[in-house]
Amino acid sequence: MQNNAALITNDAVVLGILAVILGLVFYTSQSQHRYCKAFYRYVPALLLCYFIPSLFNSFGIIDGENSALYKMASRYLLPASLVLLTLSVDFKAILGLGPKALIMFFTGTLGIVIGGPLALLMLGTLYPDALGGDIWRGMTTIAGSWIGGGANQAAMKEVFEVDGSIFSVMITVDVIVANIWMAVLLLMASRADYFDKKTGADTRAIRHLQEKVAQYQAEHARIPQLTDLMLIIAVAFGVTGFSHLLADLISPWIEREAPQLALYSLTSKFFWLVVVATTLGLILSTTRAHKLEAVGASKVGTLFLYILVATIGLQMDVAAILDYPLMFVVGIVWMAFHAGLMLFVAKLIKAPLFYMAVASQANVGGAASAPVVAAAFNPALAPVGVLLAVLGYGVGTYGAWLCGIFLQQVAP
Repeated sequence: MQNNAALITNDAVVLGILAVILGLVFYTSQSQHRYCKAFYRYVPALLLCYFIPSLFNSFGIIDGENSALYKMASRYLLPASLVLLTLSVDFKAILGLGPKALIMFFTGTLGIVIGGPLALLMLGTLYPDALGGDIWRGMTTIAGSWIGGGANQAAMKEVFEVDGSIFSVMITVDVIVANIWMAVLLLMASRADYFDKKTGADTRAIRHLQEKVAQYQAEHARIPQLTDLMLIIAVAFGVTGFSHLLADLISPWIEREAPQLALYSLTSKFFWLVVVATTLGLILSTTRAHKLEAVGASKVGTLFLYILVATIGLQMDVAAILDYPLMFVVGIVWMAFHAGLMLFVAKLIKAPLFYMAVASQANVGGAASAPVVAAAFNPALAPVGVLLAVLGYGVGTYGAWLCGIFLQQVAP
């Protein structure tokens, strides 16, 4: 793995580099140059915003692990973007997307619960010495992370008494494999129409939601003035600040009064931050704040999301695969079972690719990245990713515990 002697350690410089990367990607993606048009016909801009920063981290130019930018983006820009993106959405329209999103979500959970034991059984038979001992215990923490989030992962570490050295390996496998899968989902999102046509998916509800937002923008859009932009920032960060305030009050209170609820991530401040910000955004969408969409609220929210994407890329070190090759193979096979089951069920019930991709990322990535994948289809759909990710926090401990029981039975 990379050492800590990165070439650039000043976060102000790193932020400048990320801004230039985002600017260049967007400039070239809109270029009419034939080479640029040919390149972006196959490679989505969002994928580059994620992948290029990962190269800076992998080659030791930037130390993504010790950078504070991801925490800044996930704690400040993510909730602000959720507020701005939900301002334009009709909550009833989201619920009107139907049951297929939930079916795909629980299919993704099932794929992780059974995929881990199957991967360990398959490769453990071939390499019993390398994958024996307490490896199965460490894999339960990956299951906790991939179904729920960090709190569920920590719960599995305690429940199955995972050794610290094994845990560090599992965190690396978790981050790399999950981010590789996210890159695949972003690539698939750029070909959503092709996949939906192949499977015969019914995308009418999704199109209706997208068209509703587009129609409002077309009818009410105007050139934003400085006052408009100030109001957008006021709403976004005002609600974000209030969400932090409530999260700081709710989380410790639950931890003190009902510590057993930690199993459901209800003692996590980040959980409450996301829930409160999304809820307040939906409430504001029924007020006059909804009119901010006419002056570009969702565009500002999408901008925040792209900065988050770049900081997520900084967390990925592709060179780390070389340090634990066999365990990474297990992780990739595990993810392949999850992906295969998702694609099979999506085809079986004719679910749109959007449901498959967002449900999968809501499991594997959680609230920080599920809205990113949803927004890759359309910014108006970002709240769907949040709602499913919040559901993942609730079932993460149950699913990971069940996965642990299966892993114990098949461990070499």
